[in-house]
Amino acid sequence: MVLKGKSALVTGAGSGIGKATALKLAAEGAKVAVLSRTESEVLETHREIAAAGGKSIALTADTSDESQMRTAIDRMTEAFGGIDIVVANAGINGVWAPIDDLKPDEWDQTMAVNLRGTYLTLHLTVPLLKRNGGSIVVVSSINGTRTFTTPGATAYTATKAGQLAMVQQLALELGKHHIRINAVCPGAIETGIAANTTMRHPEETEIPVIWPQGEIPITDGKKGASGDVAEAILFLVSERACHITGSPIWIDGGQSLLR
Repeated sequence: MVLKGKSALVTGAGSGIGKATALKLAAEGAKVAVLSRTESEVLETHREIAAAGGKSIALTADTSDESQMRTAIDRMTEAFGGIDIVVANAGINGVWAPIDDLKPDEWDQTMAVNLRGTYLTLHLTVPLLKRNGGSIVVVSSINGTRTFTTPGATAYTATKAGQLAMVQQLALELGKHHIRINAVCPGAIETGIAANTTMRHPEETEIPVIWPQGEIPITDGKKGASGDVAEAILFLVSERACHITGSPIWIDGGQSLLR
């Protein structure tokens, strides 16, 4: 119970990495505010935490919507009184297409969810973290931080590079308030994010390389699990990582070194 007495917010907690992280933090003693724009999913996460003996509240909000996020954070503050841990996980793959085919509104949507959503999450929770210090983890990606070969993923890659830049900029800004901030950069993970992906004309942008044994060396090509990322996040938000800030951790089984 390394997080006993702590309170946490996890965005995108209805599925995948966010859900696995919420369950993991709750299992380690944290009270967890689970937030998603899909009410049915976040309620299920809330129920699973309760069934396991943990404590949580369910919040429904679009992280890119300021009004919805302010309401959600107010509810969290009312329930918990404060916050110690923030996991900014909510995001989409968006549209992957050649740059001359990618539409402005498609670009804007990816920017809104992945960058504006991360900004609003931090903008609204940092004042709470400044009271007693705390830890932030932003879920970025190998895309834009180590690899640039995903066909047509220009908008997505830009947002993930931007998230890591935010983390490194804020590590210095927030350090004097005893707030640590780090990034995890997953590779191929078994999640439902593919449902948020639209791919057009990959044949125009893909690099024609095939790895006969798969592109994830440590697992013979098998994707990682959401729980693998949750374990790293647990470490980063715990006191075991008390001297780590502004750092990316790539969780990809060596995939980004190969690609």
